[in-house]
Amino acid sequence: MDPSPMDAAHYPRAAAFQNYLDAADPDRVQQIKVLYCRPQKKGREIFGELVPWGQDWRLGANEATEVTFFQPVEIGGTYIPAGTYTMFAQPYPQQWIIKISQERFIGGAENRDITKDIAAVSVPTTSVADVREYFTIGFQKIDDYNVNMVLEWDQTRAALPINLNPPIMSGEDTSPMDLVQYPNMSRLRNYVEEAELAANEPLVRAVYSRPQMKGRTIFGGLLKYGSMWRVGANETTELTFFKNVTIGGTDIEAGRYGLFATVNKGNWEFIIHKNVQSWGPPNHNEEDNVVKVVAPTEKTPETLEALSMTFVEKGDNQIELVVGWENTMARLPITIKSE
Repeated sequence: MDPSPMDAAHYPRAAAFQNYLDAADPDRVQQIKVLYCRPQKKGREIFGELVPWGQDWRLGANEATEVTFFQPVEIGGTYIPAGTYTMFAQPYPQQWIIKISQERFIGGAENRDITKDIAAVSVPTTSVADVREYFTIGFQKIDDYNVNMVLEWDQTRAALPINLNPPIMSGEDTSPMDLVQYPNMSRLRNYVEEAELAANEPLVRAVYSRPQMKGRTIFGGLLKYGSMWRVGANETTELTFFKNVTIGGTDIEAGRYGLFATVNKGNWEFIIHKNVQSWGPPNHNEEDNVVKVVAPTEKTPETLEALSMTFVEKGDNQIELVVGWENTMARLPITIKSE
């Protein structure tokens, strides 16, 4: 028997007994698990003696204490993705600096790689009346989105605040979003002279993400012939018709729609559909399709590194959405209906 036996702390506590809980019980969803070893006091002076001030401590004994976050969290203002990490504390008489590290599979804090620390937060310590013989970790629920990880040994307690609902920022996207609109100046109406406002009412808009070639063969390579494509990257490309339109002989009411295309050698089959809130074609329901239009492909005047779109006016309420990438482009004809 190890004199510093291993133990686990769970949040919610009942998640450790998930198989005893009803399927609808919210405590079935485990959010945090700590795996640590529990040294004993054994009459020793702990903080400032056995655990020196100002030096990293493994928050237990034996292997470095391991924490698993089952969803992203925020600690000390730092966003931490879901995953498994190690924890350390640098104790001082009135506070501990608690550190989260990406380094794993180490015994204690000796020779650890501090460059892998991703968070460090100072938390005050308090004295407790009863001596805690074994080092112990537990949790204190504050509300649905905040919990304290409570650490106690001897007569010292520290509490690490954890935000279970951190803001999640998208970060830099390799396929940045863009939009084109017809008429072009309807995007910038605050720059349009008053006399020209009526002629620059928005009629059609396309919002799409712009993937890049990056040395790849796109059509027939990255996009296999016969495959359905979101006509962009990330979220499904979105078309907004601000007035009723006709496409491929089908009348389409004003509103928001998605745009896919089946890529073929020599033509694309554009698909206007209702499944706007989607991430590309997977699990697409054909019943959501509004119209399909086959458009012949053309060679672009020059190689396009990034997917590009533009509207071209053809007269008599006729416009084309021109989509081009690599050395290929196709045109989707749109008729704007007169009121």
